[in-house]
Amino acid sequence: YDGKRPWSGKPNAILVEEVGGIDADGKTALDLGCGSGADAIWLAQQGWHVTAVDIADAALASGRAHAADAGVADDAITWQRADLGAEFPDGTWDLITAFYLHSTVELARADILRKAADAVKPGGTLLVVGHWTMPAWRFDGDPPAFPSTDDVLADVGADESSDWTVVRTAARDVAMTDPDGNLCTRTDNLVHLRRT
Repeated sequence: YDGKRPWSGKPNAILVEEVGGIDADGKTALDLGCGSGADAIWLAQQGWHVTAVDIADAALASGRAHAADAGVADDAITWQRADLGAEFPDGTWDLITAFYLHSTVELARADILRKAADAVKPGGTLLVVGHWTMPAWRFDGDPPAFPSTDDVLADVGADESSDWTVVRTAARDVAMTDPDGNLCTRTDNLVHLRRT
């Protein structure tokens, strides 16, 4: 991450749809792989106390700057650098989000998601969103294989535990623009769970 990607300032639409109606008063959220912070900033603006985690110092610096520009209080978001494959933040949260936890290098994704599930407070929410398909212009040859919603349920242990209520599993088409400015789509999948 070089910190130079265009800043849209827009949170992920799936995040807004899935957690926008949850009462955030006094509640805590953990944003895993926060990037330059659009989701964390939106969560803070809704009243969540957010821990925003990323491996890239440049992403965290960008997030801090964008949060300040958006008028978010300094204590509303805790920006934390962590290599999630080697360390996981201490604590428990009312909401944990993991968006696009994919990597071209080795990543202990299933282990990270299991730790995330373990860190959700009773009554809390776990939202995992990942790519399912990518637009053809992104790849030469075969596109990468992405985890299914069933894979995610198995990774977090929700397929074998009564500790979780499945609020929703779904595939969502996401509008994109290709490098030539043409509209196209990719498909993302989501797993929305509530801890009982």
